[in-house]
Amino acid sequence: MKPNQLAKSKPGPSTERFLDIAEIRDDMVLLKDGTVRGVLLVSSINFALKSSEEQEAIVQAYITFLNSMEYPVQIVIQSRRMNIDVYMNRLREQERKTGNDLLRAQISDYRAFILELVDLGQIMQKMFYIVIPYDPLTNKKKNFWTRLSESLSPAASAKLNHKQLVDRVEQLARRVELIEGQLNSMGLASARLDTQGLIELYYNVYNPDLFETEKLAQAGQVQVEDETHVSA
Repeated sequence: MKPNQLAKSKPGPSTERFLDIAEIRDDMVLLKDGTVRGVLLVSSINFALKSSEEQEAIVQAYITFLNSMEYPVQIVIQSRRMNIDVYMNRLREQERKTGNDLLRAQISDYRAFILELVDLGQIMQKMFYIVIPYDPLTNKKKNFWTRLSESLSPAASAKLNHKQLVDRVEQLARRVELIEGQLNSMGLASARLDTQGLIELYYNVYNPDLFETEKLAQAGQVQVEDETHVSA
């Protein structure tokens, strides 16, 4: 067998086939079983610096939050290397616009210092997320053969009619708003990830190494074979 023949291995199945995600759209993640997920980015608080009264109030609010849950939620804590690209771009733009040579040199030195500090220190930041599901009762009644066909055809269950899609969008939005209010009672700020934010989040989860070197395009610029899976 020639050496060049060894390099021509048969391509394996696409990674997408093994993922539960069928599509990301309308600020939600649509899974292959027809259920959807919304994701909240949540701030953090320094519990140790709170007074005993404040700590007790936070604990009671958290207990109330858990007891009010009628469906499961997923709390995700993700550690990632601090991304300072936006900050560096602002400094670079400020350096370009500055007419004072001394100030421009100082900005350049400061940029180099920050880059070296982040690179050598491997500064990490923690991101906190809450994944909120919506699982219509109709999806729970699917039999084995239906679930099997959906697993073999990744986008089959995503072919929802307009009414089904609107229902999922509305119901998920209500759940998200409710949880946002409960988080606010604990002193936690939250923001729902939009479509672009969800794409970047899951891209980072499944491609942690590539995320640092290969930046994603905006959602509207991504070309797909079939842009919609919603039937009329």
